[in-house]
Amino acid sequence: MADVSDVVQRSMSINEKLGPRLQAAAEQNAILRIGWTNAGDAVPKNGELGLCPALPKGSRIRALGVLGSWVSAFGTGGSFTVQGDAGSFLGAGNDGTTIVCERMAGNHTGYRMRSGIITILDGCGNDTGACMEGGILVVRGASGQRIGGGMKDGLIVVHGDVGADPGAGMEGGHIIINGRCPTPPPGVMLRPLTAKEVKEINTLLDDETLHVPGDAVCLTPLEGLKVESFGHTVSAGDLSQVGLLGYKNPPLPRYATVDTVALVGVSEEVQSLALPLPMLPYVETASSMERDATGDETAMEVLNRHPVMTSNEPRPVDVFLVSDSNLLGVCSELPNAGGFGIDFDNLPNMNAEEVDGLLVALRSLAKEHAPVMFVQGISRIQSLHQRAEYHSVDVAMARIEDGSGLSEAAALPMTGRSKKAHITTPSVQTGFLLGFAANGHDLAVLVASGANLISCEAPMADGMDIAYWLQGTQEELAHHLRRIGVDSIDLLERSHLRALDHETASVSGLRLSGYDRPLPHWFAR
Repeated sequence: MADVSDVVQRSMSINEKLGPRLQAAAEQNAILRIGWTNAGDAVPKNGELGLCPALPKGSRIRALGVLGSWVSAFGTGGSFTVQGDAGSFLGAGNDGTTIVCERMAGNHTGYRMRSGIITILDGCGNDTGACMEGGILVVRGASGQRIGGGMKDGLIVVHGDVGADPGAGMEGGHIIINGRCPTPPPGVMLRPLTAKEVKEINTLLDDETLHVPGDAVCLTPLEGLKVESFGHTVSAGDLSQVGLLGYKNPPLPRYATVDTVALVGVSEEVQSLALPLPMLPYVETASSMERDATGDETAMEVLNRHPVMTSNEPRPVDVFLVSDSNLLGVCSELPNAGGFGIDFDNLPNMNAEEVDGLLVALRSLAKEHAPVMFVQGISRIQSLHQRAEYHSVDVAMARIEDGSGLSEAAALPMTGRSKKAHITTPSVQTGFLLGFAANGHDLAVLVASGANLISCEAPMADGMDIAYWLQGTQEELAHHLRRIGVDSIDLLERSHLRALDHETASVSGLRLSGYDRPLPHWFAR
């Protein structure tokens, strides 16, 4: 069996070679083939993943063999045919590509698709068509659990039996089942098709072998009370009860220059992003900062030199955070960004092979050697660090506000122990995504505790205000460094920290101010 890294390298190589040929082939109406030699001899693929992301209009690709996950994702046109099996997330984020899998497909086929047609000819796994927003998905053969779960629009047609919970949580669209269907979950109605609907669906399918008979059934959402989504439990505290002591060195002059620069990505293979301070603010739409600050050269200079993490319209210095909400924008947005992150809290659960498939697809669209970040809740910190180490990404960032209620102070020892146990590669950085707007004191505390990067949502939306906040935070951080007598954030240590109250000392393991030692229970076995 091939090594995982070999499969990833082969997959990246295929995507690199296909890229320049796609446009020329589209202009010539030619079919590009994967799994055949130039002489036409069959050489079936075996496990290649993340192939052919973001296919453009006019492109035509045919692949032979057993393919892995995240194949033909984020497409905007063209056609892709698999003569064989496909893994999970086939056609995820599809927005116009016609996809045919001539054998079986895995879980989450057509996840989050908005338009296009996906046809599976020998059954599929769980969560097929989950969160669809449009398009047509046809399955011949058995389907797994939760088909069409959470779908908002679109049409799913199954010629075969379906598993439990069909249409769970669906808000729109239609699921047509020509086979056995279990009792649908609450909020989903099972009804027969009308003659008009049968005619309309068969007209859409445009393939007599896949036409729907008159006795097929239809699943649609039931009208019910619309309840606003619940907010989640927030952190139990902040970092105001952690003090910074400069007991080793005398303070520096107030005019002394100090180093507050941090990097996103420190390995030799990555194109690092430089941060004026160890903070990567989160801004929903990055370009809005520049629009709001246009006309003020000083503010624009601050904004242009400071990368942010964003979900929309990234600039060349920004990190594009991929999540469920912007999956359909990956094709157009990611190539413009300086790096990208994957938000595991807001995507379906994935195993290692599926994560590799997503990474191959995203890296094929991103700039060469762009830094990669994983984001996940603090309550799953060990899983986050294990993933970051296994997949050799640049940053593992723990989200504090993950609904668990864990405080920032309690997150410090959790992160430290997990990092020591699971991260052995020096180039894997760690960080925190906070639930509040950080100040210079917070940054100094977290860096002293061992974090490399801190992210938080900008406390305001206006570009001018963000520029003032960034500049003020940098000056405050510099002030704390001078006060404790260090000229670089790299010199901050855990020994500079003190818990200012008993509760903070109890959950953080920091030395209690006055007592000047950790509380006794931190030494107990």
